[in-house]
Amino acid sequence: MSSMIKIDKNKLWYRYCILIISLLISSIVFNLLLYPTSLVTGGMNGVAIIISHIIDTDPALIILVGSLILLGLSYLFLGLEQTSASLLATIVYPLFVSLTEPLTKTIVIDTTDLILISILVGILLGITNGLMYKVGFSNGGLNIISQISYKYFHISLAKSTMVINFIVVLIGGIYFGFNMMLYAFIIIYISSFVIDKIILGISSNKAFYITTSKEKEVSDYLIKKLNHTVTIFDVKGGFLQKKRRVLLAVVPTRDYYKLKEEIKEIDSKAFFMVTDAYEVKGGK
Repeated sequence: MSSMIKIDKNKLWYRYCILIISLLISSIVFNLLLYPTSLVTGGMNGVAIIISHIIDTDPALIILVGSLILLGLSYLFLGLEQTSASLLATIVYPLFVSLTEPLTKTIVIDTTDLILISILVGILLGITNGLMYKVGFSNGGLNIISQISYKYFHISLAKSTMVINFIVVLIGGIYFGFNMMLYAFIIIYISSFVIDKIILGISSNKAFYITTSKEKEVSDYLIKKLNHTVTIFDVKGGFLQKKRRVLLAVVPTRDYYKLKEEIKEIDSKAFFMVTDAYEVKGGK
């Protein structure tokens, strides 16, 4: 029993370490790359950049006050359990933004090439946010509004988050210029892509679902030529209620093109679907 508690504590410390490191890197990215270039990418970072340029206020203070207000809303509408996932980030992130601000005086980065800066920011924010989400934490901020919208109005998290960030980016574009808005969308796209890869991993396998009238030939190719096993199961079409058999094969990504082309060569009328297989366990 004590060993299980020790394992759980180790996992908890690991999760908190990942969160703290991610927040620290995010704060450095904010101070060195986002704030000096006025790149409004949505979220509390974007709100802080806009407000601080309008009324000349410390962005760390804006992030703290805004996040605390949103945290209060989270407690009122979502409850303590869901709010606790955002609590640490709400307090620690603005603190890190304030503590890392002096780095701007010692580390000078050439920000004239905004395309390069946008790519770099997108990758770094994607990594840090992806790691936070993967260990079960939230970076709080405007995401809380999305969670409230989902609970009470059944609006999907992805859709509401996209709308909120779009509004923030649009305001930033109005204030800082249309080109800055385009750079922000580049960052958001790259960041979203990297987050998916961090959470799901990079797929090294492909799963083929194949329906063909030449079942034996396709199976033989998979088993004898590619040296992969095949699983065959019975299915029934929903429209015609016709019984068919589906071949399932998981192959390394390097064999994806060979198998796809061979299926079309064996049976030009074959129906097949290919998906990423992020984790494959067992089998031969």
